[in-house]
Amino acid sequence: MFLATIVLAIAGAAIWFMYAIVPNVPAIDAVLDYKPKIPLRIYTADKFLIGEFGEEHRDFIPIAKVPDLMKKALLAIEDKRFYEHGGIDWVRVAGAAKSNLRGGFRQGGSTITMQVARNFFLTREKILSRKLNEVVLTYKIEDALTKDQILELYMNQMYLGQRSYGFASAARTYFNKSLDQLSIAEMAMLAGLPQNPARHNPVTNPKRARERQHLVLGMMRDLRYITPAQYDQAMVEPLRVSMRRQEYEVHAEYVAELARQAVVAQYKDEAYTKGIVVTTTILKDEQNAAYASVRKNVLAYDQRHGYRGPEAIIDLPANQQERDDAIDDILQKRPSSDGLIAAVVISASSKSVIADTLDHDRVEITGVGLKFVAGALAPTAKDSVRIVPGAVIRVSRENLREGKGAWSVTQVPQVAAAFVAVDADSGAYHAMVGGFDYNLQKFNHVTQALRQPGSAVKPFIYSSAIQKGFTPATMIMDAPLDMVGENAGATWSPQNDDHKFDGPISMRRALAESKNVASVRLLRAVSVPYAHDWLQKFGFEGARQPKNYTLALGTGAVTPLQMAGAYAVFANGGYKIAPYLIARIEDAAGSVLSQAKADEPHHDEDRVLDPRNAFVTDSMLRDVARYGTGAGATKQLGRKDLAGKTGTTSDAVDGWFAGYAGNVVAVAWMGYDDPKSLGGREFGATLAMPIWIDYMRVALAKRPETTREAPEGVSNATGDWVFTEFAELPGMSVIDIDLGPPPEPEAAPASAPAQADPNLPPVPAAPPRPPSGELALPEPQGER
Repeated sequence: MFLATIVLAIAGAAIWFMYAIVPNVPAIDAVLDYKPKIPLRIYTADKFLIGEFGEEHRDFIPIAKVPDLMKKALLAIEDKRFYEHGGIDWVRVAGAAKSNLRGGFRQGGSTITMQVARNFFLTREKILSRKLNEVVLTYKIEDALTKDQILELYMNQMYLGQRSYGFASAARTYFNKSLDQLSIAEMAMLAGLPQNPARHNPVTNPKRARERQHLVLGMMRDLRYITPAQYDQAMVEPLRVSMRRQEYEVHAEYVAELARQAVVAQYKDEAYTKGIVVTTTILKDEQNAAYASVRKNVLAYDQRHGYRGPEAIIDLPANQQERDDAIDDILQKRPSSDGLIAAVVISASSKSVIADTLDHDRVEITGVGLKFVAGALAPTAKDSVRIVPGAVIRVSRENLREGKGAWSVTQVPQVAAAFVAVDADSGAYHAMVGGFDYNLQKFNHVTQALRQPGSAVKPFIYSSAIQKGFTPATMIMDAPLDMVGENAGATWSPQNDDHKFDGPISMRRALAESKNVASVRLLRAVSVPYAHDWLQKFGFEGARQPKNYTLALGTGAVTPLQMAGAYAVFANGGYKIAPYLIARIEDAAGSVLSQAKADEPHHDEDRVLDPRNAFVTDSMLRDVARYGTGAGATKQLGRKDLAGKTGTTSDAVDGWFAGYAGNVVAVAWMGYDDPKSLGGREFGATLAMPIWIDYMRVALAKRPETTREAPEGVSNATGDWVFTEFAELPGMSVIDIDLGPPPEPEAAPASAPAQADPNLPPVPAAPPRPPSGELALPEPQGER
């Protein structure tokens, strides 16, 4: 009777299993056609990763490329008879049951295949039906796939903490290495993660992670996967686990975000899971040079203008634990800015400041490290700037990465900056820095900031004059100018920056020295409507440029990227470019989804400027860099092919430098997001040009100097470049210069251009050409 009951029970269980469990077991298509969620990745043109976007950080790696010791480390702790059993290790199940019944070290009986079944298809509920489903799925997977295929699934799918899925991704997250670069000790650490990624996480639970690692190493030794000597070495090897978020070799956060936006706009949410690979046009060394230059020169400006005071002040409790909690609370709200570390002052005097960081490191700043904040430590310091215990300050170190060098007190700059460099012919970005720190401000000043260009717009006004027949040798009166009714009905009197006037001055020298009044006179001769239309040829938005004489002084609005595209027209001989960032987009399999058409020759439809005009304007811009407001660039870089223009707006609200050499066009800008003066002694030459110089020092290092051949249709037989058809025209050699009674009138040549402005008095006949001394190079001038 008892035996019959047992048989009936078994039969009933079998029937229930066949009809209740087996039909509900899911299909295993997900493992047969494995499509892991692989994030969107952005690279430089020279294959350096600069960004990764997706919920799951995963690097798929074929099992054949997984190091043998990495596989053995995993199997030693998770499933040492993996290649021997058929999916369920009954020996291990029996051993685990026996150990658990005795109350000893609790063991699990799940094999690699069972974990794959659970991870892909099931929840972690501890109920009978779920466990039976797992058993059925395990056998189905074993029947459909080889052991290596199952192990490949496991090693790419399992969650291992820190948003990392799969062992290749975990190696990069925890150790910033590829799998084949890991030591035995590091492999053992990763192998211990699958059981409980939170409990054994080396970042958050280093002690438990170390214990688990030692268990793995012991099993590897016992199974003779490693020698006793290797075991001993691995047991004492210090592990350098990355405690920070993922870091890249290239600082290109603004680049990565711009590329991400473009890809998501095209591929929607699938962009984050399909393993799309984006190759940008950015060059690693040039991008890092641009980033370093922006940081260096923004900090230099900030230091010139003094310490603003602590970011906050907190009360420091007497109880140590409460004090630590208060420090943690305030510092967690103030992330570091690439070496500018937030800290809370514990004690302060004129000779020493001691402060605690979020990592509970105590730093002491003395000597020259206190120079910047000497005033804030003085007894007479204002309360708003005084450094006292509880003050939140920023500290930095000369060599933070290596933990070397003296500490100093600094601050996070409030001023913004931007830099962009593009290829003059193709428009491909070489470098882009949209601000001082992407993690503090996501706004991209290169593409989004519309700012007044100031004097950086003058070359385009002068280019329009060249097209109308004026020449670099045309003499302009640099003298006080009162323009009745031009200031909302009142008289407008433009001024030079230094409030000095030089009298008659050549157009070439007026641009080199950035003469405001001469530029307004030139615009009046050309006419505002003509110049306004002319600027639009270069990509400037007409609606954002004034239709009055302040156009000559750059009171419109442009972005740094628009400025780079505009200067590229002068650099490449007259062609408009379309700056582009993405060179190629590939899917996870490496198939090309889209590709930019790079290195194509210029097309006639892209020409917006007469090559002669580009050549003559270029010659003037080279003189700006030789002896004008941009002379500092030539002095520091030691090249003769530099061309560019400084720009400073009224009250020094914006500082610019735009220029080119070696087929690279670069633009630097500095200013406050809430526009205000950068300082009475600041100019484009002191603010933006140093950024440009530091970048170009790297970008031009391997680019030879270039010379520019004069195109057909220009002549310098009379002392300076002029279009041949304008060489003998009277009336184009002077602007607003009183030459006394004119000579007997002669009939104007039929080809003479019409008077630029009908309201101006007739231009007198051309005087003799100025002596060659007029074109002699004066002493270099700083921008005024």
